Amino acid sequence: MNPVNPINPVNPINPVNHINPVNPVNPVNPVKELNPVNPVNPVKELNPVNPVNPVFMKKTINTVIHINPKSKIKNPKYQNSLLLQKFKPMKVSGFTFIRNAVKFDYPVVEAITSILPICDEFVVAVGNSEDGTRDLILGIGSPKIRIIDTVWDDSLREGGHVLAVETDKAFDALGSDSDWAFYIQGDEVLHEQYLEPVREAMLRWKDDSKVEGLLLNYTHFYGSYDYIGDSRRWYRREVRVIRNDKSIRSYRDAQGFRKDGRPLNVKPVEASMYHYGWVKPPELQQAKQEYFHKLWHNDEWVEKKIPKADSFDYSGIDSLALFKGTHPAVMQNRINRLNWQFSFDPTKKRLPFKSRLLHSIESLTGWRIGEYRNYRVID
Repeated sequence: MNPVNPINPVNPINPVNHINPVNPVNPVNPVKELNPVNPVNPVKELNPVNPVNPVFMKKTINTVIHINPKSKIKNPKYQNSLLLQKFKPMKVSGFTFIRNAVKFDYPVVEAITSILPICDEFVVAVGNSEDGTRDLILGIGSPKIRIIDTVWDDSLREGGHVLAVETDKAFDALGSDSDWAFYIQGDEVLHEQYLEPVREAMLRWKDDSKVEGLLLNYTHFYGSYDYIGDSRRWYRREVRVIRNDKSIRSYRDAQGFRKDGRPLNVKPVEASMYHYGWVKPPELQQAKQEYFHKLWHNDEWVEKKIPKADSFDYSGIDSLALFKGTHPAVMQNRINRLNWQFSFDPTKKRLPFKSRLLHSIESLTGWRIGEYRNYRVID
């Protein structure tokens, strides 16, 4: 007998393996250390909260991350929110308004479907349109969507106020049992990579009444899907998630919100809304500009300031940067249909001296001097 290898008394023919005394179920195969909660399946460490339907735990140096094996969320950081929601129920309502979406080529279907996965209901205020906008919304085919038909007051032409009125109509139609209301405009799309950060922020601040809204970053596309605006003319952040508190009202031209006349107290979210309002065929962009300015100004102003043309000239922009990221999946079909050409040299900035100086300061420090903020970020 070889004195080096002690005999396994259970299996003297194969003397290599030592019996694991912890595993009385299968002494012949002694390799695995069993979980005493589930001795039949010894591999995984169970979550003691629910040993029958386990949410497995992955240990890291500083924390324990709960991982749902059935989740489609690939980033474990945000799987915490799924577990949290199990114990802190939350309802989210989406809302928007739209009119003449077909006529002016609004990506409203893409906008709605981009945030629909984290909404329990979605209200769309469809204004009196000259095209098939209502059928377009119905075609999404989601039971979450509820349409309310509205009539725009075309006399409200000062500062785009009619847009705020229509926003409030959609907001007021939401159910009273929702915790948050997620607002999106007809030319905005949320990338799917930001769904979980937004949901996680909603869960985190749901029970903190001091937080009245969530602040999202913005990426503005211009001319084509390859360029983004990088000058001070483009707003960098805006509130898009608000409390379901009907004392909150859409402000001015519906870019943001206020409560009792003051800006909302908000928390920032590491998520970006993609704004595609300046990307559409040049002839449709021109038609949109002629129509859209009538929501702010009288006919005389529009006649004087908006040149008559068959198509919009995208070349007059002052500064752009190349877009290096990916577009939302819901935008891919639209992007594939692009049928016009636009190019711009990002190294050539057509900015006056003061704008160049301010642009340089912002690029170096992240500080935008004199930035308009219709919100108050709280600690």
